[in-house]
Amino acid sequence: MLQRILLPHGLLCVGLLMASPACSQEKPSFGIGDLASLAPLRSTPGSLTSDSSLLSQTSIDLDPKLIDSSPLLQRWLRQVPDVLDDIRRDPSFRTRLRVGYSQFPSTDQAGGWNVGVEDVFVGRSGITFSADYQASFNGDREAWGTDLRYYLRPLGSYINVAPVLGYRRLETTRYSTDGVNLGLRLLLVPSRTGAADISLTQSWVSPGGDEEVGLTTLSFGYAVTHNLRLSTDIQKQNARQRKDSRVGIALEWMF
Repeated sequence: MLQRILLPHGLLCVGLLMASPACSQEKPSFGIGDLASLAPLRSTPGSLTSDSSLLSQTSIDLDPKLIDSSPLLQRWLRQVPDVLDDIRRDPSFRTRLRVGYSQFPSTDQAGGWNVGVEDVFVGRSGITFSADYQASFNGDREAWGTDLRYYLRPLGSYINVAPVLGYRRLETTRYSTDGVNLGLRLLLVPSRTGAADISLTQSWVSPGGDEEVGLTTLSFGYAVTHNLRLSTDIQKQNARQRKDSRVGIALEWMF
């Protein structure tokens, strides 16, 4: 069965995934020139969401059963969406729950473990919440904390920057400190929706005080299934008393 949708710029044939003689014999009037005429619509922010005249010119002759079975058609009939804006706002990374193994090279190669949750979104804003805990099996190293990150660019961007504000406690055999954790995070997303990303975070615990500790963390993540991925991170912990290091590998479940 062949149905037709009459748009302002031409006649389109819509079939049910089968060849139709009508489509093969009738030369469509929607061509390259029409695509060019649509360019201003695509490049004008918000034009696709508020153009009521476009909707009023649209003549649709579709089987009601087809419309009822297609949420996408229903959405477009109610209001033509701004697809480009949707892409910009749809996050290029996902919330992740993490558990893994840690190695502490500066503490006699002690082994340990780590758990955490990364980038829990606060509504559709650029604010996310993160928390983590890590410790060595012998008790010589321990660290935990929580952070708020505010991503300055649209969440769908391939490159993003976020100021970091939180609280962190650090314990080693030589010193212990806790306080405000203040810093900056750079996020690179070569493959969207958690498939792959790289992040570099520089922060300072108790900045400006006698117990100030700098933390530099480089992380990599790569998905192995739709919801599961592997991640690694390398962290340098720089205090006045000594410099420490940590390497971790973890399994992450993406939501």
